[in-house]
Amino acid sequence: MTDTQLPYRADIVGSFLRPAALAEARAARAAGEIDDAALRAVEDAEIDVLVAAEARNGLRLATDGEFRRSWWHFDFFGMLDGVEVVELDHGIQFQGVQTRPLGLQVSGPIGFSDTHPFLAHFRALAEATAATGATPKFTIPAPTVFDFRLEPAGIDPAAYADRDALVPDLVQAYRDAVQAFYDAGCRYLQFDDTAWAYLCSTEELEKAAARGIRTEGIGERYAAMLNTILEAKPADMTITTHVCRGNFRSTWISSGGYEPVAKHLLADTNYDGYFLEYDSDRAGGFEPLRFLPQGNKRVVLGLVTTKSGELEDPELLRTRIQEAAQFAPLEQLALSPQCGFASTEEGNLLTEDEQWAKIRLVVDTAATVWD
Repeated sequence: MTDTQLPYRADIVGSFLRPAALAEARAARAAGEIDDAALRAVEDAEIDVLVAAEARNGLRLATDGEFRRSWWHFDFFGMLDGVEVVELDHGIQFQGVQTRPLGLQVSGPIGFSDTHPFLAHFRALAEATAATGATPKFTIPAPTVFDFRLEPAGIDPAAYADRDALVPDLVQAYRDAVQAFYDAGCRYLQFDDTAWAYLCSTEELEKAAARGIRTEGIGERYAAMLNTILEAKPADMTITTHVCRGNFRSTWISSGGYEPVAKHLLADTNYDGYFLEYDSDRAGGFEPLRFLPQGNKRVVLGLVTTKSGELEDPELLRTRIQEAAQFAPLEQLALSPQCGFASTEEGNLLTEDEQWAKIRLVVDTAATVWD
């Protein structure tokens, strides 16, 4: 396909199943059997293998699979100035399973410094993609996730009086991060976001209110927060978002279609593209896509599930894309898996062969629809 706009017609969310050698090296590092340099060498080698596989399977972009991370969000947040990842008495409750009991603690002014390790992670990815010519894509958690998941006890009153008081520093940290990634050479950055999906769920909104979050007008507040950050984006940088209903060991958290947030997210928030989950009826129908403004924004339809190895019917995928095109122009649509394959290092319940079959299905189906 000759299309050069990001997101690509065949795109991916970001994470991949961790190979055995990487899992063994991380366990050895945790046990003190190897040092950081030895672990980094294994990570580098496995990312090189992954980038080559991404190109071999037809992708025009490459991620590092989040191979250097344990969590899709805690690793980044815990490396911000003034933020720590701490143990709690509970994890995040998914359907039938709970994550490890970790949370965030704000102990000082929030900031993003040029020593944040993710900048080095991006530079390593850019170096790894040089041989394949792929566009390096990097993912970080959205600031809305920080706000939505932070518990009242997670704020040191000596640092901030309350949740609202830390928002200006959080916004500035992300503006600084956008510029820092750009200066490092990043032109394709993605904000992974569960918060917008939770706003589609009455149950999750009730839980948020119990955590002290002002849920009234929250869509407008989140759009304004994100737009203040996106104002810092240079013109030749693409920033997208992925909206997720939970992805841990092939299970999920929330249900609900996009209708409650579609206008605020698609029309009012200045992202260049939106990766939207559409692999199950928990995401509702395509009608909310009518809020996508005509122009250069793209919605990437997450029609191929990463939660199982069963391969979707290509004809059904093409039919669903045409159904979506009744509400948004076909030229503003693209295709991807619904989420990453391993939002945490544990990974989803499918094999690596099944993972790559899913990627090839996305690439081949996109070619038949848009080429």
